[in-house]
This record gives sequence, C-alpha cells and structure tokens, in this order.
Amino acid sequence: MLQQATTGITLPAGGPFAPTGNARHVRMHHLHQTHSRPLLRFIRTLTRSEPGAAEDLLQETMLRAWRNIHMIPSETENARRWLFTVARRTAIDSLRMRNTRPVEIGMPDMTTKPTTDDAIDMALATHELRRAYAALSEAHRVVLTEIYLRGRTADELSVELGVPVGTVKSRAHYAVRALRTAVLSVSDR
Repeated sequence: MLQQATTGITLPAGGPFAPTGNARHVRMHHLHQTHSRPLLRFIRTLTRSEPGAAEDLLQETMLRAWRNIHMIPSETENARRWLFTVARRTAIDSLRMRNTRPVEIGMPDMTTKPTTDDAIDMALATHELRRAYAALSEAHRVVLTEIYLRGRTADELSVELGVPVGTVKSRAHYAVRALRTAVLSVSDR
C-alpha cells in the first residue's frame, strides 16, 4: 500500500484498481487491465475534437462499472460489450448535457454611452407611449395601472371593479396590445 502525500489516501501499490484481496477490487482490476485501452480508443473515435474528453468518459465508464459490477457479465467478451455500451451511452449523455447547457451571454458594455439616435428614439417612444396611454379608455387605463404598475392581481381587481375576472384580463390584454402597437409604429418610422 502507498500513501499519497497530498491527500493522505492509501492506494494499493498497483494503482487505484489494483487487487487488495476483495473480490470486487480484483474483478474491477481485471476489467480495467483488460478493457481500458480498447475502450479509450473507442471513446476517442466518439470524441474526435475534444482533448481530455475521452479520458473523462473512460473514467465515468469505469465508475459506472464499479457501481454496477454485479451486472457485468463474467465472460470477457460479454463484459467488453457491456463496457462499450456503457461508454457509448456515457458519451451520448455527455453530448446531451453539453447541448442543453444554457447559452452564456456576455454583459453589455456599460462604458459606452447611448448615441444621440438612441436618445431620440427613446424620447419618441416615450412620447408615443404617453399619447397611446392617454388614448386608452378609462377602464383600460385603470386595469393597466393597477395590474402592471401597482402589482395587483386580476382577481383582486375583479372584486373591486365588480366585473368578471375574464373582463379584467381581456382589458389588460387589449390595453397592452394598443400600447405595443403604438410604440412599434414609432420604431418603424
């Protein structure tokens, strides 16, 4: 047994999968010795352009083998098939995880100041928004103000106004649509 100086973990002299007398360790050592090189070559064909990925996937495959050693067939060829299947599925899982990872976006450059055109566009949009808000019916303005500016729910407003919840939601929808149309018409100019 060798003790690593940095971690204090005691490892068998032949490496992490060297047999220690425990049948599980002996089996895992045999699987690693027999199949790790062909598995690594196979995994490298699956992960052509990614350095280090093949080694990580081999490690994950061996970890899954360790956790499920009771499921691995005892015959060498069947054990190899089992390991290759696990390696392929591990590679697929890794690819899926990488593809479903949210896209990272950078922070906008806060050091740049808005251009004059941006300021003019903003002023026009604000003016048009105020004009469109004033053009709304009183019922639409009340619903819009209460829901979006004061944070009230449609249910609360329904009780206060004495109208069905659906009416409150409909008024909010049409009011927002009217404002959106007004602001977008300014940006199209």
